[in-house]
Amino acid sequence: MACAAVGTTACSSTTPTASSVVETSAENSADSQFEALYQAEWAWRQNKDTTDENSDAQAAPSRLPDVSLATQQKRLDRWQATLEQLDAMDVSALSEANQTNYAVYRLQIENLIAEQEFRTYEKPLLGDTAFWSNLAYITRSTFHTEQDFANYLKWLQDMPRYFDQQISNMKLGLARKFTLPKISLVGRDASVISVVEAKGADNTYFKPFSKMPDRISEAKQAELQEQAKAVINNYVIPAHQTLLTFLQEEYIPNAQPSIAGYDLPDGKAYYQAQIKQYTTLDLSAEEIHQIGLDEVAKIRARMQDVMDEVGFDGDLQAFLEFLRTDEQFYVTTPQALLDRAAWTAKEFDGVAEQWFGHLPRKRFAIIKVPDDIAPFYTAGRGGPGTYWVNTYDLPSRPLYSLPALTLHESAPGHAFQMPLSLENKDIPEFRRKSYISAFGEGWALYSELLGEEMGLYHTPYEVFGMLSYQMWRAARLVVDTGIHAKGWSRKQAQDFMKDNTALSIHEITTEVDRYIAWPGQALSYYLGEMTIIECRARAEKALGDKFDIRNFHDMILQMGSVPLSVLEARVDKFIAEGGPSPY
Repeated sequence: MACAAVGTTACSSTTPTASSVVETSAENSADSQFEALYQAEWAWRQNKDTTDENSDAQAAPSRLPDVSLATQQKRLDRWQATLEQLDAMDVSALSEANQTNYAVYRLQIENLIAEQEFRTYEKPLLGDTAFWSNLAYITRSTFHTEQDFANYLKWLQDMPRYFDQQISNMKLGLARKFTLPKISLVGRDASVISVVEAKGADNTYFKPFSKMPDRISEAKQAELQEQAKAVINNYVIPAHQTLLTFLQEEYIPNAQPSIAGYDLPDGKAYYQAQIKQYTTLDLSAEEIHQIGLDEVAKIRARMQDVMDEVGFDGDLQAFLEFLRTDEQFYVTTPQALLDRAAWTAKEFDGVAEQWFGHLPRKRFAIIKVPDDIAPFYTAGRGGPGTYWVNTYDLPSRPLYSLPALTLHESAPGHAFQMPLSLENKDIPEFRRKSYISAFGEGWALYSELLGEEMGLYHTPYEVFGMLSYQMWRAARLVVDTGIHAKGWSRKQAQDFMKDNTALSIHEITTEVDRYIAWPGQALSYYLGEMTIIECRARAEKALGDKFDIRNFHDMILQMGSVPLSVLEARVDKFIAEGGPSPY
């Protein structure tokens, strides 16, 4: 109708041709088919998810997931059927946006199939997390209504069934020697013991009842609190006691003695699948090992520059010993460490607008790692709404590396990138709520490097701390592949980290044990960062004066979490368009 007002000539230039109508129709049909597929599968997939440290849920469900063997087979069947449907699609007929969605979604499905085929559900614990400790993260949720609390009570009552299913799966893994290495299980029962020994209101799962909303009457609050104590004593503690007995009497004593991924059932294929899942790249263990050695050499040269700047008279090993032992680099109270982390986070807030055009709405809290898991937990971890800081063993928590840790885990790292993904309504939910390690960890490590440009490292020692963290991730490429593919011993891995990073001995021990227990995950960080650095250099060279760092960062973060090949293709488009803001 609008054409009539501007005349026939104008209309003739915009009237669709028969061929374009056919193309549009085909595209719409392909898009509809693909969208119907992923929407149905994603809705179904949600039923299997549990609450963990990256959960953004604000209230508890009324039931824990079904992880039974029958359900595991159903998942495999569903995802294999989904992949067959994806294979049958003409990807070229999809819209540009859906071609990107297809690439992301297909990788998700391939990884899910690999997990089922290798039966990773038989090993439901990793370097510093486990199915039981993951559940405790729900206790930080805010419940608003009586129904929320009623649901939570049902959720707690479902623990025995859920734990029994997990134990059954672990027994299958134990029978075929698919377990965590025995060395990685030392002390892992502590978080179970802490639940078993805390009755009623002293139990961590009582926390949501300790402060209830005023809209619930005092009488009802008292009633719900008494119900909670009974549920904890009758369901939660017995479930954990059964698990504790299993861990102490069966699982830990008979766990895999070898630390190598290659020594697990079908180990070489399993480790290669882990490499693909965590890096999204088709690289062999040998190729990654060599990349790591090359990068370690480059970073050591930069470390020497810092040593020269501070006038240190000695070699790298002497300087690392100085950093690990000099009192000026350490605090004496947990609160002091938390305060310093908060200071760096606020310093970033002061410069954020110079580096990012679009900021997340969600804020984050800085919380200390719980005491029962802190001894074997990493130095810090971030996600939507939370930056966890480990205050255990303060002589192993140097201040010179705290700014880099904070930028990685809080903002502009995980507690910044992940909310931006969740808040982005322009991408499908399966992208908003999913996490690809190579992208997310690569971005967080890049955030550490960015701190130098942002002026957030105030001393040469803090710059060295950042370099040590870069070295830490480059060394992971060597250590992870060394452990799982090249026959390295635990001590050999520890010595390599000790000789090349400024990490404390305690951190080196817990980190190496994490790599032993979590094959491949440690590879994602540095390879992801390398890709982002290469993409930025390419964009800066191509765009020249048109390059705007805020637009570049916004463009990357608008994507959610994607395979590295998809990131590279998006950067190509960004360059071709002249580097515009994506907003």
